[in-house]
Amino acid sequence: MSRRRNVEQSGMSFLDCICCGFGAVIILLVLTKSAEPVIAEQTPITLAAKDEQLNKIAEETAAELDALEAQLAAAREGKAAAGRELASLKVTADTVLDKTTEVREDKTVATTIEERLATARQTLTEEMRRLQASAPRQASKRDVAGIPIDSEYVIFVIDTSGSMQQFAWRTVVQKMNEALNAYPKVKGMQVMSDEGEYMYTTYARQWIPDTPGLRKTVLERLRGWQPFSNSSPVEGIEVAIRTFAAQDKKVSIYVFGDDFTGSSVDAVVRTVRRINPRDGRGRPLVRIHGIGFPTQYGNNGATLGGVRFANLMRILAEENGGTFVGLQTSQ
Repeated sequence: MSRRRNVEQSGMSFLDCICCGFGAVIILLVLTKSAEPVIAEQTPITLAAKDEQLNKIAEETAAELDALEAQLAAAREGKAAAGRELASLKVTADTVLDKTTEVREDKTVATTIEERLATARQTLTEEMRRLQASAPRQASKRDVAGIPIDSEYVIFVIDTSGSMQQFAWRTVVQKMNEALNAYPKVKGMQVMSDEGEYMYTTYARQWIPDTPGLRKTVLERLRGWQPFSNSSPVEGIEVAIRTFAAQDKKVSIYVFGDDFTGSSVDAVVRTVRRINPRDGRGRPLVRIHGIGFPTQYGNNGATLGGVRFANLMRILAEENGGTFVGLQTSQ
């Protein structure tokens, strides 16, 4: 009787444990269920508000970006303006420096010309002395520098070499102006370099009409005219004769120069004799006059090139009805 009672007490205790376990599981399930995250659903109104806010932020960012880009563009423009101003200042500085250099060079050139002229006056060759002695003391109204001006057409063949440009160009312009003024009216004129290059290509191989306007234009063009030159008038003389010589025209060539670098004076003289024959009265088709500019002088007097030019032009002038005059100054 007492043994049964003990068994029953033991069974009741195991059941209690089982019940407690189930209870614990149920409590855990309840706790776990209550701890799950709650996802709140967003309404259309909330989404629209957020979208509007994002759009506003985007607009503000775009405005700030535009402002920054404008500032950047202004900064770049300022930098470019500063660069242009700097370049302009550099050009101005260079111009001032060039003008200063030109003034110094002009002063040096003037001094050199004065020295050369002083030397030229002291060291005239016997040939030039003879030519000066034979030149008429007083030019008639029909002469220019002792050269007869009875022609209807005139051609100027001008040495444009560096020595002429540097030491005699002002005198070249002056003498050409005097020559034109000595001819009140001609039927045609022409200007070419010692190489035979025409001053005006539009009038190549034809006469330039003689008008006051064209005379002025020619003189203005001559002041800055600088075609290539080999310091020899031969090519220009030959082109002038071959192109413009005619039986029915009185043509004169004026050769302005200071130097002759050709190989042979005799060869030039023979060529001119062939292309500029004489008519029945013994007169050449074209008169050839020469004006020599005294730039070819050194410490020992006239240079070989200067003497050869004077000799060449003296012979050509004598054989072709012209006159050669050697100038004493080129100021």
